[in-house]
Amino acid sequence: MKGKGGDVGSRFPLSSREVAAASTVVLVFVLGLLGVYLTMPASDYSFLKLPRTLEDLQILRDHLETYTNDYTAQVLVGYCMVYIFMQTFMIPGTVFMSLLAGALFGVFKGVALVVFTATAGASSCYFLSKLIGRPLVFSLWPDKLSFFQEQVARRRGGLLNYMLFLRLTPTLPNTFINVASPIVDVPYHIFFLATLIGLVPAAYVTVKAGIALGELQSIGDLYDFNSIATLFLIGIVSITPTLISKSK
Repeated sequence: MKGKGGDVGSRFPLSSREVAAASTVVLVFVLGLLGVYLTMPASDYSFLKLPRTLEDLQILRDHLETYTNDYTAQVLVGYCMVYIFMQTFMIPGTVFMSLLAGALFGVFKGVALVVFTATAGASSCYFLSKLIGRPLVFSLWPDKLSFFQEQVARRRGGLLNYMLFLRLTPTLPNTFINVASPIVDVPYHIFFLATLIGLVPAAYVTVKAGIALGELQSIGDLYDFNSIATLFLIGIVSITPTLISKSK
């Protein structure tokens, strides 16, 4: 592992071919967002920016509520493209997008939208990382990568349960899981199922909080002790079958 890390580290930053591949993905997203923008009515869209605070999010919510009723398709497509883009390129702030889904679309539609976009974005990150991510992962998270690779190798027989546990609990950051999974040979179908199922509880907590956005004082209020304990409990339940089978 260390030898490989040293070899790959010498290639950092990315080669011109890798940069070209990433740039092509960016261009696709930009053209998609431009298409959405061109179908919207003429107006002042200076409020459109990635929210970094709850105040930014409330301003964005207040403006988008007007457009959501009359231009539902455009708002949905724009939302999906922004969320998937952020997930693909590991841009912080998707928690604000999840809150926005609750504020604009309610719990049921909001959870479905967040789970869909988060899974699509994670999948996009998975395949992009498979193509060009190795030098970045070795450079940014060498220790975490070694730990993750060891755990995946040990749990091949119950890998889906282990990946579910990781998605349900904050043991490893979701961003790291997205970009490192193809590097440590987690099969895509396991990655996909664990992501699709495992993100539901956290998405529900965040989307539900978005409905009462005005009552939220800080992002830290989203995950109190009870919420984190519940997620860990669900995670432990998900990995129990693997633990039982190993003990036999």
